[in-house]
Amino acid sequence: MQSKVEVKQMPSLSLAYVRHIGPYQGDSDLFAGLFNRLMTWAGPRGLLRFPETKSLCVYHDDPKITAGENLRTDVCITVPEDTEVSGEVGFSALKGGRHAFARFEVKGEEFQQAWDAVYGGWLPESGYQPGEGACYEIYHNNPQEHPEGKCIVDICVPVKPL
Repeated sequence: MQSKVEVKQMPSLSLAYVRHIGPYQGDSDLFAGLFNRLMTWAGPRGLLRFPETKSLCVYHDDPKITAGENLRTDVCITVPEDTEVSGEVGFSALKGGRHAFARFEVKGEEFQQAWDAVYGGWLPESGYQPGEGACYEIYHNNPQEHPEGKCIVDICVPVKPL
């Protein structure tokens, strides 16, 4: 799986999120349900202003290190800094800074291959190492509307020089 990886200065983001703790790899129904709950909360509050509003997933743990039942991931949308949250919806600020940034077009089962291309392919040869902060994906489309059912996604990994 190939993608041009760029190192970019990414902005800080204010996020409303719904957290999932447990296994998630390859479970598109899980992510669809989490996004549905978040969008159902955000819509009546006037927080869905596409294309300004971005949809993301933030990954707090490495699935190669952390046991599946302890994996934490947040399904998110960008929101104004003063957004008040309630119920299962939380608020977080994602720190900006230098990130490896790679765009992919993938189907659900190909997400891990895309991450492996960044971590196992690009990173060891890049002169960078993982930096402080969470990794995340930014989504650019609804895969149900893509002619091949693919998701256009940016994988963002905080990095620092070796």
